[in-house]
Amino acid sequence: MAFVAHSSAPAATPFAAMPPAGWLWAVALGSLAVRLMLAAGLPLTGDEALFYWWSRFLDYGYYDHPPMAAWWIAGSRWLLGEAEWAVRMPAVLLPLAVGWLMWWAWAPVDRVRAAWAVLFFWLTPFNWLVSLMATDTPLIFWAVASVACLARGEQRAVCGQPATLWYALSGVCIGAAFLSKYFAVLLGVAYLVYFVVWARSRWWGLVWLVIFALPAAALNVWWNLHHCWTNIMFNLVNRNQGSDWGWDGPAAFLGMMLYLLGPGLLWWFWRGRAGLGALVRGQALMVCVAVVPLLCFAWVSLRKDIGLHWVMAFYPFLFLMAAWSGEPERRRSLAKVMAAFLAVHLIAVLVLALTPLSTWENSRVYPRVINAVEAPAVVRAFEAPGVVMGASSYASGSVYGYALGRHVPVIGPGSKYARQDDLNVDYAAFHGRTVRIVQAREPALADYAPYFRSVRVLSAEVRGVTFYAVEGEGFDYPAYRTAVQAPVNARYYAFPSWLPVWGCPFCQRFCGQPRCPASDQAGATPQR
Repeated sequence: MAFVAHSSAPAATPFAAMPPAGWLWAVALGSLAVRLMLAAGLPLTGDEALFYWWSRFLDYGYYDHPPMAAWWIAGSRWLLGEAEWAVRMPAVLLPLAVGWLMWWAWAPVDRVRAAWAVLFFWLTPFNWLVSLMATDTPLIFWAVASVACLARGEQRAVCGQPATLWYALSGVCIGAAFLSKYFAVLLGVAYLVYFVVWARSRWWGLVWLVIFALPAAALNVWWNLHHCWTNIMFNLVNRNQGSDWGWDGPAAFLGMMLYLLGPGLLWWFWRGRAGLGALVRGQALMVCVAVVPLLCFAWVSLRKDIGLHWVMAFYPFLFLMAAWSGEPERRRSLAKVMAAFLAVHLIAVLVLALTPLSTWENSRVYPRVINAVEAPAVVRAFEAPGVVMGASSYASGSVYGYALGRHVPVIGPGSKYARQDDLNVDYAAFHGRTVRIVQAREPALADYAPYFRSVRVLSAEVRGVTFYAVEGEGFDYPAYRTAVQAPVNARYYAFPSWLPVWGCPFCQRFCGQPRCPASDQAGATPQR
C-alpha cells in the first residue's frame, strides 16, 4: 500500500511515547529567540540587500530568480518597517511554520511520530542559527505546504473520501514554490515518481495538481517573454558556463549531507536500516519527496557545486522519515544526541559573538566584515551633493544602497550573477555627471578612464580598513555603451533566435528594440 493512513487516538497514546511537551515548547521558543537576536544583530548580507532592493522595485520577476522572495520582503517591510530584523522576519518565523505543517499533515496518520518529527527538525542547528532571508525561504515554506496538502489529500483518497480540493491546493502551493525558485521542479519530479510507481490508481490527483500549478508557470513565462528570457538564460546557460564534470562535486555533496544529518540521524538511520524497506512501502510519499530531489542533486553535483541551502526545501522530510523508522523506545536518545550536536554549534556562535572585532584585524575576512558592519560609515565618507554614488559589484552596491536609503547602481561590467541593474538602471541618465564608485580594494583607474573625462582615486579609513572610491567626472555614456554594455549584450543577452521576445528593458535602451543583434552592437543607436 502506497500510503498508510492509520490514526493514533489521543486516549490510546501512552504518555511516555510522546516527546515531552516541555521539550517542544523550549526548543520552539529558544530557537525563535536566537533567530530574532541574530536577525537584529547582523548586518544585511549582499544577497539579502539585493532582495531588499527587489522589493523596492517590485515586479513579478527578476533577472536571476522568480519574485516570491521580493513579495515576502515587501509584505514584511509594509508591516514592520525597514530594519534588518523586519526584512528577515519571514526567515525567522519559517521553522515554526514548517514544523506546524509537518504536524498538521502527518498527525492524522500518527500523532506521536509526527510530534517527534517536529522535535527532531527543530533540534537542527540550521533552525537555530539561520535567520537570513533568501529565495530559499519562501521555497521551503511552499514546498512543505504543497507536500502537506498532498499528504492530506492522499489520506482522504485511500479512505475513499473526496480529495480533489487538497490536490488542487497542493498544486497552488507548488506553483508558489516555483515562483520562489526553480528547484521546485525537483519536487514535481518526486511527485511524478510517487504517482507513477506507488499511486497509479490515483493518477487524477496528479492531473489536478498540475492544472492548479500551471498559472504560476504561465506567469513566469509571461515575465520572461517581456524581459528577454533572463531568468531562463541565467539559470540554464549563463551561471553554468565553465562547469566541468568531476568527482570533487559529489564528494563535497556527500560531506555536506553527512553534516546536515549529523551524528544522531546517521546513527539512527544506520541502526534502523533493516526497516527502511517497510518505510518505503508504508510511507512512499514521504520518502519520495525527501530522497528523489537529493538524488537529482547528487547527479547535478557531478558538474556543479551544490550549495547547502539548495537542499533545504527537502530537508524537513528526512526528519519525518526518522520519526517513522527506527526503534520507538530510542527516540529520546536520538533527541539527546541531536541536542548535544546543537549545543556545540550554539557554544561556537556564542564564542564568536563575544570575540571583539579587533581580534580579526590581521585576517583576510576583516575588510569584508567591516564593509558589512560599517557600510553606513563607508558610504558617508564618500557621499557628496550632486554626485552619483556607484559600486563595483552588485552585492556591495545593494549593501551601500540600503545604508544610504537610495539605490546604488553598479558602474562597470559586474558579474554574471544578480544583474538586475541591467533591467532597472538607465545609464544614459548619468551622462555628463560626476560618479563615485565605492569599493573595498584599491581600484585600477585604467578600467574606468575610457568612459569618464577624468578620473582620480579617493580613500577613507574606517575601523582600520582603507576603502576607495573612483571619482569620475563627466560620465561619457556613448563610450560606456561601447566599452561595457556592448560586451554585456553579447554575453548575457544572446538568447536563441527561436525564442519569441516581446520586450527587453536592457535591449530597448541599448539599441531601441527587444533584441539587439551582436553583430550590430557598435552601429545601433543608443536610446536616451
